[in-house]
Amino acid sequence: MSEAIEGSGRTGDGTRAVRAGLPEPVKHEPTLPGPVFAAHFHLPGEVTGPYAYGRDDNPTWTLLERAIGELEAPGEDGVETLVFASGMAAISAVLFSQLRAGDAVVLPADGYQVLPLVRAQLEAYGIEVRTAPTAGDAQLGLLDGARLLWIESPSNPGLDVCDIRRLVEAAHARGVLVAVDNTLATPLGQRPLELGADFSVASGTKQLTGHGDVLLGYVAGRDGEAMAAVRRWRKIVGAIAGPMEAWLAHRSIATLQLRVDRQNATALKVAEALRGRPEVTGLRYPGLPEDPSHKIASQQMRRFGCVVSFTLASRARAERFLEALRLVEDATSFGGVRSTAERRGRWGGDAVPEGFIRMSVGAEDAEDLVADVLRALDASSAG
Repeated sequence: MSEAIEGSGRTGDGTRAVRAGLPEPVKHEPTLPGPVFAAHFHLPGEVTGPYAYGRDDNPTWTLLERAIGELEAPGEDGVETLVFASGMAAISAVLFSQLRAGDAVVLPADGYQVLPLVRAQLEAYGIEVRTAPTAGDAQLGLLDGARLLWIESPSNPGLDVCDIRRLVEAAHARGVLVAVDNTLATPLGQRPLELGADFSVASGTKQLTGHGDVLLGYVAGRDGEAMAAVRRWRKIVGAIAGPMEAWLAHRSIATLQLRVDRQNATALKVAEALRGRPEVTGLRYPGLPEDPSHKIASQQMRRFGCVVSFTLASRARAERFLEALRLVEDATSFGGVRSTAERRGRWGGDAVPEGFIRMSVGAEDAEDLVADVLRALDASSAG
């Protein structure tokens, strides 16, 4: 924990985000130093000190890692954070640093659409992969004899939620490590380490940085030995964040609370507007009181995210809807200040209907965005 916001567990989210990871002030120096572009550092004599070679450490990473750690576990010492080149680099680092041939891992059956590729690679290395849906805490039944439980809550793209505390307690009682993909929630929406998880993992590409111009991932954890293995994997694979990306991410975190609160509030308004449309089925947003995930989400989440999902009658209807939108870009990913939406089935990796839409609500005025969505539904009805 940096001295810049010592005792940050007692400060608000906005204060914490604005000041996270800043170095101690030095006269005539910038409050947030610029990116350090260096493949190597001056290193006469014995190898001592933090910076020797650019694949191992970088001062720009250090500040960003400190900042993320202060958000994931405010006011707590002993949490280490490591940044990576992408969210998948971070996910892979945990899985492949903690698992060995003969181990078993429990993955969500309804998680991120790259997980089936991960499963194939794990199985090629002789690791048993078990899967169960997120909803209903279904992964509980697969824990016996496992080495690692991987949770994605809320799940992407279905937005199901599981009881993280319950799963963690059951896993730890069996000697199973727990990693939580916290991408959709962000540290301002949910803190997996406080819920007992061993690892909090996320794609910083999404809402953490929020501008759609940075690929980044991170892993945060308390256990020194486990995190040393993650660090070693990063060194071996070289899946490191560029200093410019790390600096942009740190700069962007300063507005995280502003963006998250705006986007979450607007997402709820969009979901409420969609709730009254007869052509919309399967509407999901954990912040809706009637959502199947709302009860559990409200117990472990402080904010419900910026993603809304729903289904239209057919692929053609969904494509007409997307084409009719004016304030929402037809693009993948989520969490950016500009709203995006896509027909998720076009990727082929998610078990969703052909007309399933994943919408990421941005920072536009809520009234404008709701009007655009309803107008696009009306315009897409004919055809």
